[in-house]
Parts: sequence; structure tokens; C-alpha cells
Amino acid sequence: MGVRETLDADLKTAMRGGDTLSRDTLRMVLAGVKNKRIEVGEDLSEEQVLAVLASAVKSRKDSAAQFDEAGRPELAVKERAEIDVIERYLPQQLSEAETRTLVEGLVGELGITTKRELGKLMKAVMAEHRGRVDGKLVQRFAGELLDS
Repeated sequence: MGVRETLDADLKTAMRGGDTLSRDTLRMVLAGVKNKRIEVGEDLSEEQVLAVLASAVKSRKDSAAQFDEAGRPELAVKERAEIDVIERYLPQQLSEAETRTLVEGLVGELGITTKRELGKLMKAVMAEHRGRVDGKLVQRFAGELLDS
């Protein structure tokens, strides 16, 4: 069963079980998937569905940070709860330690010495681990390892 089918099945389960948070979050995510499908003009691949989910998580993280800054912790808590629901469907993220090890290994393997070559590193990391690593974390670790 693909991610899209799992989302549909879990939406039905949430509706039957009265889980309003999951129901509402899954409806929003499925609407995003449908909009992307219309934009592309064909059925989405698993990778494209996962990209929609990752985008939904990213926008909610940004919203939660803005709500925290604006002194609206109740809204930030709601956004973080929605993130927890969506992340159930995403591949397991690499930990900070695993990401650091990955970046260190690729920097040595690719012979990268300056921050100017950061694009080369990011391309290699994302080609191999898209959806499993946080790009901001990769950039931070690369910045610590590389000279200007």
C-alpha cells in the first residue's frame, strides 16, 4: 500500500474514531496532494507525495516558530501536533549524530575544502538521502567543517 492509500485509510479511521486532530490534518495533507496532482497533470509518484508531506511539515514548523515569537503558544502547540501526525508518514529522519557523520564522510570523499563547494556537497547528500536529512542541519555541519 502506497503513502496515498495509507493516508486515505488513516483518514477514514480517524473519522470513525473521532480523532479530530488527525482527521483535519490528513484532510489538509490530502488536499495538498490533490492540488499537486492537478498542478503536475498526472498521478504523483511516491517520492512526489513524500515531498508534499515534507513541505507540509516545513510550513508548519515555520508557522510554529512565528506563533512562538508572536506570543501565541496555543497555536504553536497545535502546529506541532499536526507535525507529529504528518511525520508518521515520512521516512525516519537521520539523527544529528548520523547527519554529522554523513557530512564528514562526504566532505572527505568528495574532497571539498571550502564553503564555495557547498552546492556540490548538498547535491550529493540530497541525491542519496532526500527526505531523510534536514538540509539546514547539513549546511550547519558543513559550515563548521569547511573554510570560507
